[in-house]
Amino acid sequence: MTPPPADLELLSITKRFSDFVAVDSVNLKVGRGEFVAIMGPSGCGKTTLLRIMAGLETATSGQLYVRGNDVSDVPVNLRSTRLVWQNYALFPHLDVAANIAFGLTLKPHDKAVVAGKVKAMAELTGLSDFLGRKIGQLSGGQKQRVALARALVTEPEILLLDEPLSALDAHLRIRMQGELRRIQQQLGMAFIYVTHNQIEAFSMADRVVVMNKGRIEQIDGPEEMYARPKTEFVARFVGTNNLFSGRIQAIGSGTALVHCAHGQVNVAIDDPPPVGTAVVVVVQADRLSSTPTGASGENRLEATLRGREYGGSHNVYLLDLIDGTEVKMIVQQVLPVEINQSVSTYFAPSDASLIRGTV
Repeated sequence: MTPPPADLELLSITKRFSDFVAVDSVNLKVGRGEFVAIMGPSGCGKTTLLRIMAGLETATSGQLYVRGNDVSDVPVNLRSTRLVWQNYALFPHLDVAANIAFGLTLKPHDKAVVAGKVKAMAELTGLSDFLGRKIGQLSGGQKQRVALARALVTEPEILLLDEPLSALDAHLRIRMQGELRRIQQQLGMAFIYVTHNQIEAFSMADRVVVMNKGRIEQIDGPEEMYARPKTEFVARFVGTNNLFSGRIQAIGSGTALVHCAHGQVNVAIDDPPPVGTAVVVVVQADRLSSTPTGASGENRLEATLRGREYGGSHNVYLLDLIDGTEVKMIVQQVLPVEINQSVSTYFAPSDASLIRGTV
């Protein structure tokens, strides 16, 4: 059987504002019922890309398909996508039920049908006991649920979300992450979620898209992106990584020896670049250890302790290598080392990865 078309497909989407290229030849395919998070620094183009998906911006070039249908020139009100805004954009003079029903009032609907849809959506989003309340009587989390219910009640094929949790406090934000994921999985609907918050993206999404200067740097599952960044930008942007520039000095069986300014580093890799290639060694801060790992080809870095931060369940140590390279090490134990004293840190070759870089 022929597989169904993707929920959303972007082909070479570009958006220019005069001489400024906000989105540069973006290609992206979102599978049926997939949760995709788009993240990146301010000005990277993620919000502009979301507005193009919603029909609020017109791409300068490229095509946009929803379930195989070209909607590149379809106006926003005729698209089968809905957008949940960062500031919710609710109507304060209407109660919760009327806010949820608003999208349905734009087209003729039987009152009983509208009431039934509102009731079902209120149950899905946990708002059944609040339908008669005005917006000013709601908490931040309840307002977010109303905005979500209002978008979903029109039964879109894709839901677009523009940093919808940014106004919530940390505790409520964690709860709402779980609620969003539950609702998305229950509906089997594609969610495309724009955020600057890595924790949100990595905790909810099936795949994460990292953008930089209008282009996509990497698309991967959260675990793969965290463990194996493919570009130097992603390695610096995602997680807490240590980066060592160097060149491939020798290749062994499943390993590469990299010469860096502070010394040699062993990296486990199945298909290393040729000898002499400029690379960047990437090691997560929480993969460094203050004691030997016992791994074959174990790496040892001699450093000086420059700073530390106690975090309860984990402690962050800021180290300087002999060439001045700054290294972060995250460990559970408190080290009996004073500032400016020497310290050794260790990591296994399998805890490092390589990306091509410059020296």
